[in-house]
Amino acid sequence: MLLPSFQYHEPKNLNEAIGLLGEMGGGASILAGGTDLLVNMKKGKLSPKNIVCLSRVEELKGVKRNHGSMSIGPCVTAADLKDREEVKSDFSALAEGAGLLGSPLIRNLATIGGNIVTARPAADLAPPLMVYGARVVLKKTEGERILPLEEFFLGPGQTSLETGEILCSIVLDSPPSFSGGGYVKLGLRKSLEISLVNVAAFLSLDGPSGPVRDARIVLGAVAPKPMRSSSAEETLIGGEPDERLFQIAAEKAAGDARPIDDFRGSAEYRREMVKVLTKKALVKAYEEAKLREWRRWK
Repeated sequence: MLLPSFQYHEPKNLNEAIGLLGEMGGGASILAGGTDLLVNMKKGKLSPKNIVCLSRVEELKGVKRNHGSMSIGPCVTAADLKDREEVKSDFSALAEGAGLLGSPLIRNLATIGGNIVTARPAADLAPPLMVYGARVVLKKTEGERILPLEEFFLGPGQTSLETGEILCSIVLDSPPSFSGGGYVKLGLRKSLEISLVNVAAFLSLDGPSGPVRDARIVLGAVAPKPMRSSSAEETLIGGEPDERLFQIAAEKAAGDARPIDDFRGSAEYRREMVKVLTKKALVKAYEEAKLREWRRWK
């Protein structure tokens, strides 16, 4: 199927991009990797009058460290995230999620910004970003605002992004000593698969053997948007990190999940898999947390 007709715009910098979006109001779509936009246009689901391509906007590319945080440009690809040493060392769950997204070809095109803005309940990057406390920087002609990522998602395909606004960066604070993350995904195939269930976990310990100082669990594909499991987190905080605690927390997470029945799996099966995957993600997070101080001094 041919693409519908549209006006193509290629701004040279961020200010020009913001200006174009402000002028066009809601009649423009942003093109970064194109793995979702072009497919939806071919299927007739979208027919924007204008497309603003970000390929020449250097401010939206790259990964930068400054003052105890990391800033990731929305045009950074999943392949780049997966392979970057600074991401793998400090935000391993994010690198894992990026490595499980789509196929090698898709990872070379798909961007972190696109994966966030499309707001799919089963997105691979949202849960790990949320467990690390990610914030999104949003700009338009009237100014800038910063939101916690979990407040950015409103529902399937819905975000708090306003007309004329653009996602400029994703900010992550450097994790503390004795902390770690883990990401686990379940699909029906090994690649090119939308998650049936995905879980990200983050643990911060008082020392290499605990107790747990802070915990975050985010569940994907089991609610209208990625969701934190508050009851699992409350169970973990203050406890000794061991298999028994992780099992109890996993059961709490399964209780918080709100899965549905569809052709890919039943709600009952998804809930059971939340339990299995949460425990696996917690074990990964704990194994990394025990080593983080050692790795920083290595």
